[in-house]
Amino acid sequence: PCAARSAARAGLETGVPSRRAAAPVRRPAFPGAGPGVLTDLRFRLRASLAAAANNKRNERKEEGKGMTVEPRRVVIVGSGPAGYTAALYAARAELQPLLLAGSGMDPDIGLPGGQLMLTTDVENYPGFPDGVTGYEMMDLFRRQAERFGTEVLQVDATAVDLSSRPFSVTAAGTTYAADAVIVATGARARWLGLPSEKEFMNRGVSACATCDGALYRGREMAVVGGGDTAMEEALFLTRFATTVHVIHRRDALRASKIMAKRALDNPKIRFVWDSVVEEVLGNDEGVTDLRLRNLKTGAESRLPVGALFIAIGHVPNTEIFTGALDLDDRGYVLVTPGATTTSVEGVFACGDVMDPTYRQAVTAAGTGCMAAIASERWLAERESTAERESTAERESTAERESTAERESTAERESTGPESGTVAETAVEAAPEVTA
Repeated sequence: PCAARSAARAGLETGVPSRRAAAPVRRPAFPGAGPGVLTDLRFRLRASLAAAANNKRNERKEEGKGMTVEPRRVVIVGSGPAGYTAALYAARAELQPLLLAGSGMDPDIGLPGGQLMLTTDVENYPGFPDGVTGYEMMDLFRRQAERFGTEVLQVDATAVDLSSRPFSVTAAGTTYAADAVIVATGARARWLGLPSEKEFMNRGVSACATCDGALYRGREMAVVGGGDTAMEEALFLTRFATTVHVIHRRDALRASKIMAKRALDNPKIRFVWDSVVEEVLGNDEGVTDLRLRNLKTGAESRLPVGALFIAIGHVPNTEIFTGALDLDDRGYVLVTPGATTTSVEGVFACGDVMDPTYRQAVTAAGTGCMAAIASERWLAERESTAERESTAERESTAERESTAERESTAERESTGPESGTVAETAVEAAPEVTA
């Protein structure tokens, strides 16, 4: 059934009849919220997360004054489908995991819960026949992990030391000594790198249509990209824009067939092929135009828009692991093929931070499960080895003590008769005394 659903989403014939009689129910990112409420989604969510993180930090400071290091069996850095699934499995294995979900205050890292927190409908995760919003799904993941004993802190990991065991992970002024570490920091949106892009950031330039689309209602908008993310952003923006211009550097989309068809069939979406954005133009009020260049002809043109959304890929969140773990040339954590083990024994990676290919919620959850099971087995083997070594050491010590006792006893026994023989010889050698 899972394969059939995936094939169906890709536009392939499966021969499996669909049981769905109606289109999936479309729901906003917050249950009960309409499109207007999404206007300040990012600000409300980040404010609440920051307040919760601050309260948690204050509580921990009061409870543990004078303590800077806390021992933990497993520390999971990052959340999202990978992190929460790893936490669920680790908690059920009674490893008492600590999950550092992130504070949500660093735009380069993103929100606790990962990229799905900014996704509207998730239709391809098994078990949700009517779809589910990313926010709702991550809330369910987190609650399930916490149910089995996971401790979740909404703070950012700021430093790691993986050079010796126990490993150390620092967050919000506290250093955690971890027997094992699971890296699930995910990835973030990639930007164009234009100076003008930074100039108009949050003033018409965004990487999150869900967050900011409603801010530019009634204007023409543009999306840069040609994959599934770009198509999803473009389709979402048709709720607010008069026209959505999809700017792609090639002459064909990289998106899945079903997503490409939805976008191509939408009358409010217009495609600008073989082109790139050279400059974002605007004034004090925000973006007004884009200067485009056709890659085939070299011709430049101007496109009047009120907002620009970037959807050209992702950058793994591995800055704090640079120099501590082996990374590929794009910054993704290198793992053993078919596994989650990294270049450091006892450190495991899962989710988008180690997967530049699939980047799906279901694959992230799968690798989260793998990482937790691998860490559990590694810890068990390590503890078993330590117990064997301890037992061998105790037996060796007992054997040495027994040998020393035998040698001491033998020495005492051998020393006694020799003394008697000397005494007897002395008596025999003494001159006879007569009256």
